[in-house]
Amino acid sequence: MRPEKTSKKKKYDEYEKKERKKVVYKTEKNTKKSIKGNIVEKASNKNQQSKKNTNNQYEKFNKTKESNALETKGKKKAKDGNICPVYRKCGGCQYQGVSYIDQLKEKQKLVQKLIGGYCKVHPIIGMEDPLHYRNKVHAVFDRDKKGNPISGVYEAKSHRVVPVEVCMIEDKKADEIIGTIRGMLKSFKIKTYDEDTQYGLLRHVLIRKGHISGEIMVVLVTASPVFPSKNNFVKALRAIHPEITTVIQNVNGRGTSMVLGDKENVLYGKGYIEDTLCGCTFRISSKSFYQINSVQTEVLYNKAIELANLTGKERVIDAYCGIGTIGMVAAKKAGEVIGVELNKDAVKDAYSNAKRNNMENIKFYQGDAGEFLCKLASGGEDVDVVFMDPPRSGSTETFINALAVMAPKKVVYISCNPETLARDLAYLKKKGYQAKEAYPVDMFPYTNHVECVVLLSRAMK
Repeated sequence: MRPEKTSKKKKYDEYEKKERKKVVYKTEKNTKKSIKGNIVEKASNKNQQSKKNTNNQYEKFNKTKESNALETKGKKKAKDGNICPVYRKCGGCQYQGVSYIDQLKEKQKLVQKLIGGYCKVHPIIGMEDPLHYRNKVHAVFDRDKKGNPISGVYEAKSHRVVPVEVCMIEDKKADEIIGTIRGMLKSFKIKTYDEDTQYGLLRHVLIRKGHISGEIMVVLVTASPVFPSKNNFVKALRAIHPEITTVIQNVNGRGTSMVLGDKENVLYGKGYIEDTLCGCTFRISSKSFYQINSVQTEVLYNKAIELANLTGKERVIDAYCGIGTIGMVAAKKAGEVIGVELNKDAVKDAYSNAKRNNMENIKFYQGDAGEFLCKLASGGEDVDVVFMDPPRSGSTETFINALAVMAPKKVVYISCNPETLARDLAYLKKKGYQAKEAYPVDMFPYTNHVECVVLLSRAMK
């Protein structure tokens, strides 16, 4: 087994080296005069190019076939062998084998097609180094036919586990720690959980890493609160990886596809990690929503604040605020910020974050963003700017209706799904809000996902 393992790693290292060379070569060749800000299309001919792309290149795509078309293109371009060995089964990277420059061009076309009719779409902002960007890594544990422990991801549209040793978009240290845990199971006589028989202990491992702080959280998801030799297990794990700053046991005894359960025990450290983003320090727990690409998150949030053009006097709402990331960045340039979030754990972290950063002009409320805005609107309260960062499903008519009643001068919409963004922009237009400009940001290289930040202004009557 050992020679085979070494061979796989060597092959992967060679693949990664080639991928990095392709990124650098293509970038230099195609964008000699720009990419300082990682912008792909040349500004001088962006309007003409966007129109050409819309008319000529987008006809082969439609809403139900976009991802399939992109995946097919990836397979065609992958014949040179520079490919992840499990990408077909994993399904996580739809752009395997496609150069990074071409990935960005495809995403630019997609955004232009979907929202280009509402506003000006600026060139997409990509990454200098699009590999190993995920600061959150999840591995599901199982056994192979010989009874050996394996870890990896569920095969697309199934609950079959695809063994993964290294991944080109996941943090390297996280992959190393998962491999170490897998190798320790036999010596500690820990069985991996079997979904069919509901027998075994270890179900999942979740790793979170602070991009700036370097702090590492390890979450061991077990089927039972009884964890034999847990202290010795943690001690042995930290002997190999002393960089681990906290270890948590999360208990999930439910027969569900949900990764995390409700109950947690801190086995080592403080039970959370901290990281710095846009000059603010954030507390991150196992269940906190925190963007997985720290480098591009700074780009995205700074662009959102730039579009809002805050002067220090505005009253701001941060809807769908999570642990308060956007709101706290905005609070440094606004008069008052109000954050609203449905997740109780996230709101708890948000309060801790505000205290940690000595911010007194921001407060948080737990509840549905749409209902909260309705209450403010019915109370006749005014706001100047609304930041909205909804889930992939987009916003709701309830929220947008309440937004229209409050009538803020500006809305900054941060979207992780251009399709629901297009739908919401259409409804916002009906309610009197005109999209002015949009910036696509590549948060997830090698996948077909793309984020956008859009500035909207209230139309003058």
